[in-house]
Amino acid sequence: MSDKWSWELESSGIFTVKSARNWVNDMTLPMDCSGRMSLQIIRNMFQGQQRGRVEVNELELFYMKSHGRKVARLHMHDWLILLLLAIIEIILNIIHPFYRFVGKDMMTDLKYPMKDNTVPLWAVPVYAVLLPILVFIFIYFKRRDVYDLHHAILGLLFSILITGVLTDAIKDATGRPRPDFFWRCFPDGVDNYDQWGNVVCHGKDSDIREGHKSFPSGHSSWSFAGLGFLALYLAGKIKVFDRRGHVAKLCIVFLPLLMASLVAVSRVDDYWHHWQDVFAGGILGLTVAIFCYLQFFPAPYHSEGWGPYAYFRALEETRSNRRVEDSAVGEVGMQSDVESGKVSS
Repeated sequence: MSDKWSWELESSGIFTVKSARNWVNDMTLPMDCSGRMSLQIIRNMFQGQQRGRVEVNELELFYMKSHGRKVARLHMHDWLILLLLAIIEIILNIIHPFYRFVGKDMMTDLKYPMKDNTVPLWAVPVYAVLLPILVFIFIYFKRRDVYDLHHAILGLLFSILITGVLTDAIKDATGRPRPDFFWRCFPDGVDNYDQWGNVVCHGKDSDIREGHKSFPSGHSSWSFAGLGFLALYLAGKIKVFDRRGHVAKLCIVFLPLLMASLVAVSRVDDYWHHWQDVFAGGILGLTVAIFCYLQFFPAPYHSEGWGPYAYFRALEETRSNRRVEDSAVGEVGMQSDVESGKVSS
């Protein structure tokens, strides 16, 4: 087969018959949905009656599987921004929050007992980050769409880190005392105040510092940033808004949101936050999740909400290249017919 039937996808990587031959020689064969080598696809690509033109479904199986590294390189600047956000998040957790004035009359609402976390801090990245990524990977093995996997992970991490930076920046700036601040400040129960009526704490520095980070709730914001993103992702994949009346699909989408809500409620039950803290944290996390999701995926109610924007751009470029190629083939055929007519005459 002549290389004139080669294909190119400029923005998302180069796909050509020549490169396809190289992949075959390297035994990098496309796989079907069950992971088996699909020799039929290779046969269709090189021996079909369509003169080497790859059908869209074959392109999906062959092309999407081979460009994970290339997609990551195209979004290298996004990954660098994520690294910068992670550094900012670390710095925000190191610096001291604002120690606002806390008078004796304010202590009435800050004498709740100190309790351990129902949801420990280490568990937050497990259910808010790792759990969604496992879902993304599971769907990747079903669909073999590298765009979907990459953009889902990238969008999730942006949602988490942007939320984390905003949350901790507000925490440090406001310095609102937690409901159990009295016992953090005066662990022996003996309170002390200066000449202006402000507290003079004699508890552990770490407890006092943590006691000024009530607003907004980090558990709540992180939970809704991660699980809210997962809910949007699932809504698009299972086509919740297909107007067929399958309420069971809504139940699946609501599960991550219910989990995030229960985590938020636990923060009030543990007396680590006021109700305003968890409400603001939940709104913040869910809002960021929506914006980050819509950067990479259509809205779940959209007819193409099941896939990322990049996937549809690649297919559109493929179809556009096919039309150009067909036009060129037609012109060559017409010229050949004209030349044949001249020779016969």
